[in-house]
Amino acid sequence: MADNQYNPKDIEQRVQQYWEENQSFKANDDVEKEKFYCLSMFPYPSGRLHMGHVRNYTIGDVISRFQRMQGKNVLQPMGWDAFGLPAENAAINNNTAPAKWTYSNIDYMKNQLRSLGFGYDWDREVTTCKSDYYRWEQWFFTRLYEKGLVYKKNSTVNWDPVDQTVLANEQVIDGRGWRSGALVEQKEIPQWFIKITDYAEELLQDLEQLEEWPDQVRAMQANWIGRSEGVEITFDLASAVNDIADLTVYTTRPDTFYGVTYVAVAAQHPLAEFAAQSNPDLAAFIEECKNTKVAEAELATMEKKGFATGFEVIHPLTGEKLPIWVANFVLMDYGSGAVMAVPGHDQRDWEFATKYDLPITQVIAPNAGDEDKCDLSASAYTEKGSLINSDKFNGLEFDAAFNGIADELEGKGCGKRKVNYRLRDWGVSRQRYWGAPIPMLNLENGESVPVPADQLPVVLPEDVEMNGVTSPIKADPEWAKTTYNGEAALRETDTFDTFMESSWYYARYASATNNDAMLDPTSANYWLPVDQYIGGIEHAILHLLYSRFFHKLLRDEGLVNSDEPFKRLLCQGMVLADSYYREDKAGKKTWFSPTEVSTEKDDKGRIVKAWLTADGEEVIHGGMTKMSKSKNNGIDPQEVIDLYGADTVRLFTMFAAPPEQTLEWVDSGVEGANRFLRRIWKLVTEHVEKGTPEAIDVKSLSKDQQALRREVHKTIEKVSDDLGRRQTFNTAVAAVMELLNHLQKAPQESAQDIAIMREACESILLLLNPITPHIAHELWKVLGHSEDIDSAPWPQADKAALVEDEKLIIVQVNGKVRAKMTITADASKEAIEASAKEQPNVQQFIEGKTIRKVIVVPGKLVNIVAN
Repeated sequence: MADNQYNPKDIEQRVQQYWEENQSFKANDDVEKEKFYCLSMFPYPSGRLHMGHVRNYTIGDVISRFQRMQGKNVLQPMGWDAFGLPAENAAINNNTAPAKWTYSNIDYMKNQLRSLGFGYDWDREVTTCKSDYYRWEQWFFTRLYEKGLVYKKNSTVNWDPVDQTVLANEQVIDGRGWRSGALVEQKEIPQWFIKITDYAEELLQDLEQLEEWPDQVRAMQANWIGRSEGVEITFDLASAVNDIADLTVYTTRPDTFYGVTYVAVAAQHPLAEFAAQSNPDLAAFIEECKNTKVAEAELATMEKKGFATGFEVIHPLTGEKLPIWVANFVLMDYGSGAVMAVPGHDQRDWEFATKYDLPITQVIAPNAGDEDKCDLSASAYTEKGSLINSDKFNGLEFDAAFNGIADELEGKGCGKRKVNYRLRDWGVSRQRYWGAPIPMLNLENGESVPVPADQLPVVLPEDVEMNGVTSPIKADPEWAKTTYNGEAALRETDTFDTFMESSWYYARYASATNNDAMLDPTSANYWLPVDQYIGGIEHAILHLLYSRFFHKLLRDEGLVNSDEPFKRLLCQGMVLADSYYREDKAGKKTWFSPTEVSTEKDDKGRIVKAWLTADGEEVIHGGMTKMSKSKNNGIDPQEVIDLYGADTVRLFTMFAAPPEQTLEWVDSGVEGANRFLRRIWKLVTEHVEKGTPEAIDVKSLSKDQQALRREVHKTIEKVSDDLGRRQTFNTAVAAVMELLNHLQKAPQESAQDIAIMREACESILLLLNPITPHIAHELWKVLGHSEDIDSAPWPQADKAALVEDEKLIIVQVNGKVRAKMTITADASKEAIEASAKEQPNVQQFIEGKTIRKVIVVPGKLVNIVAN
């Protein structure tokens, strides 16, 4: 007999131990069975799970358990994105080594994941900072090098002088490092690149295959790849400059070509640097540009600055001489480092020309009705239209002008049509220590060669001392020393960008225990692609793009036979919580944890007053914001688990909001989820006391019994669709809650009452098992089942039980409800209409009036129009 009191702590420990002992979630490569690979983005081992993790991993576990109950062979693995800068910074702050800090955090977080009851196959766990993982990444990199997909070049980078590392443009905020806050410098250093641009078109085209990805994510990827069709144009210099005879530019608007009034080059362009040798003011301007480089997204809003070089180019079609300027809005890493400027029809060029009093020529006439939008004294006119001031091309619209001018340039040998991409090759070099060593050797003759396969992995030493500035492997000259073909060589001391590890971990799970190969093609091709991938929208571009690229590289190496890594993508929303603060006289805010604050709410649940529990003094409610350390409003999952149990946490995160929307963490909602589970516990344990039920005799059921059973099977049908096709877990929970309300009012007096209740209790447990697996496991045993609920099949809705013999019909007169009536489900329209007119309360409203029309909505309502 089960305890009448729901005790989640005891239940959950017992059930988790059962799963572990029975290896309940171990996945085997059973090629005879339909597979389902469910994957949540793996965490960085920061030390503690946060509620964003909990939400992400609960969604994945719900989907995995649901698919397992469909009879599929399910793989749900977990691992650790364990390299990276945060570990170095934490190690320095804690006076320890990154490895020790990382492994300690992994142990703690792994126990947290276990305490939430996630059904992972821990035998496939991967930890990216272990050499048994990154050795294959190193091997693969050497294969890419041999194929010509890897190269080394000097590149101007954003250099953080405090963190001593290269930053991506997106990590530079207002000219400062995103983590350190230090002013970012421009530095030219040798960097390793992988040619993702070779796959740009395929990455763009294959987005069409990803029909089960959010449209927003596909659009973001397409914009990042940035395909454009244009013309590459060569301008001859009026006279050669230091062996530079011409400049090449790219434009998507050749229709504006006759409006070019100057050409601009980047500060790092050879022409600019040559001009600066004899012009100290220009040299100073170039230095200023180098140290104020900003992310590409900021170029449109930054102040436009420039400096004339004194050199000129010749317009290929007019023969006119045009000045060459150095401009801070031209980036050397994008295209050729030179642009043609059309200030009449490009706002950036217009702002520059206006500032430096350069000519502005109109060559596009506005479309009819848009004349008032074209005032070149106020701004550039950027719309497309018909050409003016463009010689023989006057009057042409955009498409004709594009082709006409492109043909003219190609005919003169100074232009060619070209498809360009915004996407740039992937720079994978990082100058920090805690990363996978790049497997390249630098020879004395200046050549670089890959580390031979039999010398892999190049192992990163873990027992090191951190000084906070220099990478230990850069500081130790002995580490780099080695030989190649009997001659002295130096190992590369840069490490891989951590996006490298996270770009292929999903594939390694399929062959995690294989020590002889990166992937076993049989296993990889059985499990891949991932059927369901879950993670935050913040990874919509880079991580997902690099993973897609890596998958195509794996395919071309013969390791997988699919084109894309992830079939279906779900981007879960953020978790929000109330925030509270006090502000001092200087405007500095001190944030307090919600657990430290008491509140008073109005009748609508809105906070009207808040005070610090410790001193009773008032605090300001900062609203619902993303859980974060900066706002001190993160809720520790472990505290909630200890208080309510894992099933309550799981249930609340699934019920409080649709998965892709933000979730507001509300204590009353968590308490409500816990009350619901207690009601389930009470229903089942009290039902068991009624004894063993007999079989349901469908033919002998009363109307009330039929109605109750219909509710059970309607719920099965809805929850099946919500968890499977729709992935609206909140509505699935709501449907079970509604069913529970019906069941708690239902009698358990006759044998058939008890039989129906038994079917209902079993159905509820099966439907909740993916979401609240501990209580479902325990109560399934209470109901007398010897087998594990995880091995039980998903319930199927009985179509016969869903058929209604009678329907409740609303009767309106002139749009107002006047009666409700019950009719047989197969009643004709005429019978429904006649019955409606016979209702006593309807008759008093139609008596003496002329019935103009009767509207019958089958199965729902009748509206009688009378006057």
